[in-house]
Amino acid sequence: MPLLAFETSCDETSAAVVHDGRVLSSVVSSQIRLHSEYGGVVPELAAREHLRNLIPVATTALAEAHTSTDQLDAVAATRGPGLPNALLMGLKSAQAMAFTLRKPFLGIHHHEAHLYSPWISGKPPVADFSAFEPNLSLIVSGGHTMLVHVQSELNHKLLGSTVDDAAGECFDKTGKLIGLPYPAGPEIDRLAEQGNPKAFDFPRPMMNDAGDDFSFSGLKTSVRYFLRDNPALLENPQQIKDLCASVQAAIVDVLVKKTVKAAKRLRLGCVTASGGVTCNRALRRELLTACQANNLKLRLAEKELCTDNAAMVGILAERKLHHGVHAGSLAEEILPNWPLDEAFSQEAV
Repeated sequence: MPLLAFETSCDETSAAVVHDGRVLSSVVSSQIRLHSEYGGVVPELAAREHLRNLIPVATTALAEAHTSTDQLDAVAATRGPGLPNALLMGLKSAQAMAFTLRKPFLGIHHHEAHLYSPWISGKPPVADFSAFEPNLSLIVSGGHTMLVHVQSELNHKLLGSTVDDAAGECFDKTGKLIGLPYPAGPEIDRLAEQGNPKAFDFPRPMMNDAGDDFSFSGLKTSVRYFLRDNPALLENPQQIKDLCASVQAAIVDVLVKKTVKAAKRLRLGCVTASGGVTCNRALRRELLTACQANNLKLRLAEKELCTDNAAMVGILAERKLHHGVHAGSLAEEILPNWPLDEAFSQEAV
């Protein structure tokens, strides 16, 4: 029977219905326009919008899946990490529905769901875990940049993460310095396609370090000082495109080289990538080129599944039930700072 999932960890209100690995519906209501005038997500406004949008989004998801609430087998929601009040809206709504319907409830780790989104593809989307194999997974978004060794289904180990700014945060903050609208990542991607990535030389922080951690605050600071010393550059449209391409190249170089290096060190044959920044065209191209050069398989999350969505939450919840992971308690609270290594695994059942 179908499972209904909610995702409200940040500024997207999403609901999805999944059944036997198939995504029957996936509805996302974005808040980008609301937050754009503030240059970033305002937590209180995000929570209010989730409260406003949850019922319409869930109703639409059920209708598109031709599913009624009494047909549901379980309900799931993102439990963390994320913005506390935003998480609260989705988690408590899902728990209330599960209680009313007397169905199992599962609280899902947002990053763990990202780990499995590259295995969902097609139209309509279907999760193909028959092809699953151990992999090195890159999760890269506005709030997180991490490398994870996925040893088997529901069994993973965090290798490294950002020690300061995430890659997506670096994109957005750099874009703000240039004068681009929020979120700046997609705009930098667009402008960079017409720019010269070798026009300006920016640092690649921690790219050659032995560990698997990331750091992007130094790159952002380098751009700030560069613009301070070259203010006239912002008056030249082509130089703005070159600047975007050069900054993007620095970020992508770090992400690709550290990902491939970790995969080779662990002797893995497969790399996966997910998260909002994985929509970036240069990152997708360079990952593919690097993986082909190193005889690595590459699975990239579909672009509509890179950003926050309930489809990946529902698919992971269904896999957990398939592997016998027990349903959570209706008294579970949100975990805004939930470490990935503490997410339930098959061994914890």
